[in-house]
Amino acid sequence: MKLRITLLALSAILLAAHFLRASTPIPLLICLAAPFLLVIKKRWILRTIQALTGLGAAIWLFTLSDIVQQRVFEGRSWTVSAIILCVVAGYTLLTGWLLESPIVKEKYP
Repeated sequence: MKLRITLLALSAILLAAHFLRASTPIPLLICLAAPFLLVIKKRWILRTIQALTGLGAAIWLFTLSDIVQQRVFEGRSWTVSAIILCVVAGYTLLTGWLLESPIVKEKYP
């Protein structure tokens, strides 16, 4: 279970870094605080964190769209950026999905 939470924390830090670069402090603080919410052993906290990982993946995909559009407009290569952001979005979804395991669910009644 510790590994699952560590992977989730890494996902939250990556998203927080994205918000730091965009100079948006409120989402940055939410991302940094989200893994600490798992200290509260309630099922709704677990579902909220999973919803936030889905939202985080959507944010990565919107960022992907913006970067691809900008690079196509400039005539630059966009494939490496697209691959990287797709992997990061998939990783973010994976961290939310890992919280669906029976080991985690029994800790959050």
